[in-house]
Amino acid sequence: MKKFLFLAVALLMLGANAANAQKVNTSKELAKIEKADNSLQDVKKNGKAATWNAHGKACTDAFILPTKSLLRDIPVATLQMTVGMPEDMFEGQFMGTPVVVCHYEYVDVYVDPATYMIIGWAQLKSIKENLPETAIASFKKAVELDPKLGSKVAENATTLANALAQQGEMLNYLGRPADAAYYFELAYEALNIAPQGTVDAATLFNAAMLYTIDASSKKGEEALAAFAKAEAACKKVIEAGYKDETGNIYYYLFHSYYGQRDLDRDTFLAKAKEALLTGIKLYPKNTTILDGLMQFYTAEEGVGDPAELTTMIEASLEADPNNYDLWFGRGRVYNAMKEYDECVRSFKKCAELRPNDFEPIFYTGYFIIEKANAQIEALNATTGMDYEAYNAENDKINLVFAEAIPWLERAHEIKPDDVPTIEFLNSLCFRLRDMEGMMDKYNKYHPLFQATR
Repeated sequence: MKKFLFLAVALLMLGANAANAQKVNTSKELAKIEKADNSLQDVKKNGKAATWNAHGKACTDAFILPTKSLLRDIPVATLQMTVGMPEDMFEGQFMGTPVVVCHYEYVDVYVDPATYMIIGWAQLKSIKENLPETAIASFKKAVELDPKLGSKVAENATTLANALAQQGEMLNYLGRPADAAYYFELAYEALNIAPQGTVDAATLFNAAMLYTIDASSKKGEEALAAFAKAEAACKKVIEAGYKDETGNIYYYLFHSYYGQRDLDRDTFLAKAKEALLTGIKLYPKNTTILDGLMQFYTAEEGVGDPAELTTMIEASLEADPNNYDLWFGRGRVYNAMKEYDECVRSFKKCAELRPNDFEPIFYTGYFIIEKANAQIEALNATTGMDYEAYNAENDKINLVFAEAIPWLERAHEIKPDDVPTIEFLNSLCFRLRDMEGMMDKYNKYHPLFQATR
C-alpha cells in the first residue's frame, strides 16, 4: 500500500508547473471586510439595510473562500487548476481509508489514490475568526432595518447556510460531532434570517443528533453541559415542526434528558420517560424508541410498568381502530413483554388491514416462530419430565411452528427474492418434515435456499 500511495503522489506531481501555493487572496478578502467594517462606522451608512447586507456578504465570501472550489467526487486535476498545486503531499487516512493528503495553507484535501478523486477535506484555519457568526448578525440587522430587502438578504444567507452545512458534513466525517453540530445549527439560523417560505429544519435535526452523540462520549460536568446543549437543539427541532421519517428526534431528546439525571433524578427521568412516550405515540413503529422504553423501564426503578405502553396504545386504537402503525407498534410492545398471543393477534390485524403488503404478512409468520421458540425454551428448561411427555409437548409446539408456514409462503409469493423468508421456510419445513406434505415443501424451498448461499 505504501508503494502504491507514493506512486499516486508521484503521478500527481507530474503536473506541478504552478507555484506551490493555494490561490486564496487573503489580502483582497480582508480588504473587503475592512471596507465593509468602515461602512458600519459611517453614521449615514450604518442605518441602511444595504450596508449591513453588504457587510454580511463580505464575511460570507471570506468564510467560503478557502473551500470554495472543493467538491467531493471531482478529479484532483480540477483542484490543481482551480486552487493550485499543494505545498506538500503525503499519506494519510480519511474515515479509515488510505488517502493522499494534498496539503495547502488553509485546507488538507483527501484524494482517493485509486481514482484520483477528491473524497473530503479538513479546513485548517480561517481567513478571520467568527466570520459566519458575524455574517449572520449583519444579515439579521439588515432585515430588521428593512424587511423589504429580505429576498436579497435571503440569497446571501442561503449561500452561507449551504457552506455551513457542507462544513458540518466534513467535520462529521472527520469525527468531530460537536463542531459539526455547531455548523449545522448555524446553517439553520442563517436560513431563518429571511425565510422565503417554510424552512427545512434538516440541518437543525443533524445538529441535535450530533450534539447527542457527542454528549454520550463525555463524562461528568462536561457531559451535563453537552446534554443540555443537545436538549436545546432537540426542542428547537420539535418546535420547528420538523418530522424526520422515523421520529428519532424523540429518542435523542430522551437521551438528552437521561444524560442530565444526576442534576435532579426525578425531574429528568420523568422528562426522559415523557419524551419516549410521546415519540412512541406519534411513531408507534419506531423500534428504537420502543426498545429504549423497554430498557428504560427495566433499568430505572419507579419509572412505571411496561404495561403503560399497551394501555396507551389500546386507548389510541379505540379512537382509531384501523390505524396500521398503532397495530404494528402494539405487536412490538407485546413481543417485548413476551405476550406472544397478543403480539401475533396484532400482526394478523396488520395483515388484515394490508392484505397485499409483504411486511405484515412476513411479520405475522415471524412472530408465530418467536412464540414457538419461546415455548421450546420453556420446555427445555423444564426438569423432571419423562421422554414421552417431552415428545408430546414438542409435538404441540411443532403445530405452532406449522402455523407460520402459510404466512411465510404468502410473503414469499409477494416478494420471491426475500432471503430471510426463504431461510425460514427451508428450516421450518425441514423441522416439520415428518408432517404430511412438509417434505414436498422442503424439496421446493431447499434449492431456493441453496441459491442464496
